[in-house]
Amino acid sequence: MGLQISEKNFKNRMSDGLQDDFMRGAVRDAQERLQTNRLKAADQLGNWEEWRSLGEEIRQHVLANLDYYLYQLSEQVSKRGGHVFFAQTAVEAQEYIKDVVGKKNGRKVVKSKSMVTEEISLNECLEEIGYDVVETDLGEYILQIDDHDPPSHIVAPALHKNKEQIRDVFTKKIGYTKSEKPEELAAYARKMLRKEFLSADIGITGCNFAIAESGSIGLVTNEGNARMVTTLPKTQITVMGMEKIVPTYEEFEVLVSLLTRSAVGQRLTSYVTALTGPREIGEIDGPEEFHLVIVDNGRSAILGTEFQPVLQCIRCAACINVCPVYRHIGGHSYGSIYPGPIGAVLTPLLGGYEEHKELPYASSLCGACTEACPVKIPLHELLHKHRQVIVEREGKAPISEKLMMKAFGLGAASSGLYGFGSKLASTAAKPFVKNKKIKKGPGPLKAWTEIRDFPAPNKERFRDWFKNHKEGVDHDGWNHSKS
Repeated sequence: MGLQISEKNFKNRMSDGLQDDFMRGAVRDAQERLQTNRLKAADQLGNWEEWRSLGEEIRQHVLANLDYYLYQLSEQVSKRGGHVFFAQTAVEAQEYIKDVVGKKNGRKVVKSKSMVTEEISLNECLEEIGYDVVETDLGEYILQIDDHDPPSHIVAPALHKNKEQIRDVFTKKIGYTKSEKPEELAAYARKMLRKEFLSADIGITGCNFAIAESGSIGLVTNEGNARMVTTLPKTQITVMGMEKIVPTYEEFEVLVSLLTRSAVGQRLTSYVTALTGPREIGEIDGPEEFHLVIVDNGRSAILGTEFQPVLQCIRCAACINVCPVYRHIGGHSYGSIYPGPIGAVLTPLLGGYEEHKELPYASSLCGACTEACPVKIPLHELLHKHRQVIVEREGKAPISEKLMMKAFGLGAASSGLYGFGSKLASTAAKPFVKNKKIKKGPGPLKAWTEIRDFPAPNKERFRDWFKNHKEGVDHDGWNHSKS
């Protein structure tokens, strides 16, 4: 799958989202529920802003000392019998994992939910060489058996499907015969997945936070599938983005509290697990062999730039759950596995402006995302910064926009041209005006006026009104200075 999930251009993806009434309703309901739960969970702490400031401080400290903590983490993992591989690119990560899996002569891989494995197209890579890869998170499992439908949300990947659609997928793909009741659907999925856990050779997980001081891997889940993935298979592979690290368990506790409250409005999720290396003598479960794959894939290029704060992200999706643009167009419209405001900032940095230059414009810059972020990433400011870079450094603004801004610059620089243009504006706009609004604007105004009214220019310019007002002449022609 990779970072990019669609070959369609942004305009077509957005149009598809706007026309999907069910998806928009599902997103609206989920946003309202998740946002309400988040606010309640935050209020329970009583000092939420102090927690946010602490979370921001922890993340900034780690990024400022990332080389130190990555070295400490790798040393601790190795000391406890694990293997560490630093992958500069997605391909390097794929090749290492394929080599590990190949040496085990296994054929079945079970996975817990992981955004970074989506980012590096790990499933497709393993399937191409003959391995059976099974997603065990319920949302990801639904999408996988539904012809590898991509996720539309970081925390709730199957948000865009309802229970009737899921029932139909189960009926068609895995022999389900019961109703659309969630309890029955979940019970059947559990039954099917239990067989997969018991027959798997390799378990692959993501990583919410790695704890540098102990070499432990922290996982936060609600279904318990990650514990099965890390307990039953003899070989475990954990894949993590290089920035997903904390110094000690003390910081781990802080960030988990922020994550669970911001993501789903829980004080804690059902399972908070810290795993440290392979099974030791006397332990009754856990893998016999453990591999940690630390992925760069463009992250180091963000360090030290004005965009570095985006690496503070803890993947809670709080910004997505408050975004008005996401509410209307849905996750697939972003064309990336990272949707919403965080995706609009991160995706162009990882995937380049050539394919993703429209995403920073998929925002009203209202600032709701920044206000919701539990680690205080200034998301709306970073989106604005992207727009500056796209226009000023990259020169990727549309030709129509370049010409329009150049014409405006020339006109605004000349008082004569500006005066002439402002006089002409009302007459020029007249063919497009209805009830004092421009309903179907020409050129660059077309996209705007398709969904909004644009105020028509007044017949009387401000400078004319001011001149008349200064002379004491009212609109009714009465000169008040002589009365």
